[in-house]
Amino acid sequence: MGKFSLVRSLTVAAASSGVLCFATSSKSETLLSVSLVSPTLDSLTWPWRTIRVNNFHKFTPLNPSQHGFLPLLFSSPNAFPGADISKSAANTGDCPRQSCNCFSIDTIPNAAAKVGPAVVNLSVPQSFSGMSTGKSVGSGTIIDEDGTILTCAHVVVDFQGLRSSSKGKVEVKLQDGRTFEGTVVNADLHSDIALVKIESKTRLPTAKLGSSRKLRPGDLVIAMGCPLTLQNTVTAGIVSCVDRKSSDLGLGGFRREYLQTDCAVNEGNSGGPLVNVYGEIVGVNIMKVLGADGLNFAVPVDSVSTIIEHFKRNGRVVRPWLGLKMIDLNDMITAQLKDKDPAFPNVNKGLLVSMVVPGSPADLAGFHSGDVVIEFGGQPVGSIKEVTEIMGDKVGKPFTAVVKRANDTTWTLVVIPEEAVPDM
Repeated sequence: MGKFSLVRSLTVAAASSGVLCFATSSKSETLLSVSLVSPTLDSLTWPWRTIRVNNFHKFTPLNPSQHGFLPLLFSSPNAFPGADISKSAANTGDCPRQSCNCFSIDTIPNAAAKVGPAVVNLSVPQSFSGMSTGKSVGSGTIIDEDGTILTCAHVVVDFQGLRSSSKGKVEVKLQDGRTFEGTVVNADLHSDIALVKIESKTRLPTAKLGSSRKLRPGDLVIAMGCPLTLQNTVTAGIVSCVDRKSSDLGLGGFRREYLQTDCAVNEGNSGGPLVNVYGEIVGVNIMKVLGADGLNFAVPVDSVSTIIEHFKRNGRVVRPWLGLKMIDLNDMITAQLKDKDPAFPNVNKGLLVSMVVPGSPADLAGFHSGDVVIEFGGQPVGSIKEVTEIMGDKVGKPFTAVVKRANDTTWTLVVIPEEAVPDM
């Protein structure tokens, strides 16, 4: 194939799936460079004090001025479908948006430009025993034209019970230079999510809440906020883990899951948005690991949306409590348990009860350690998250649970959840 025929062929390939660059040196040598761009996947806090995990991890607050607490926020888009899914969508004429987009040099700038105007700098005066102790600083995002701002609770609420001079007031500065006095309208300390409200006679920029459900490790994400009060700061990275358990980080209280990313974050990023390549919020940045690079965590936006719904319905987050510790089962775990105990139930999925709290609703309902929960609330279940979603905020309502026990005996139990009080 001649030189110019090769250039024409590569140009056609690059036009459809990548970027072609070529140059001719002084020695008449033609240099060709082809970059084939694959579809980019949908990608892309909690007050934070310095703590040790398993004696070798140390966490540090993104907001040391808030008495050692640090908030963070991240989010990411839906993953691109596989070839079979894309083909199926094409046949039905309903092509997923991911299959029609490729990563380009403008992807990150466009996403940042979409969300940037709605990202705000938050500042709350702090005091102890009548003496000023500085300010708690962080970030937030305007998510509604009525002036609702999404942020971290530890940025705007006193977690340690120390007296604050703010009286629920927050200084809010927009990217365009406007300043407002905001009011904390809701805060959930356990999830570290809060809502602040400002009043404006002129139109406010807003950002859209996306979905974190389909995020996958490797998805591209953007962290936005005001680190060290430097507004309009954007950093990029990837999702490292989509379901990092709170227990993995040595955090007590109710079970939570975080998005783990490697975006660069610092003091002041707390409460800022984690954004996907479509310019949608997929998480809220809340914390990072001290002494380690690229270990940062955010509250998934799907969890945030649920919390906001609780705020609207109840004025607070209502968490039903059963008094069970359970383990999600898969084929490998089930096979291993079956090898150890031939009487273990024949199940494909379910939840293994590892502990029942004495005197708890589960104990009163007749749950035993070793039970395998296969149905809850009339629906098949295979994860703790599914049970939590079925219960929602329903406290005092009976739920039917179907459990398997040794030698495949089946039992139907009725449990009535109580409202839990998080141990912060």
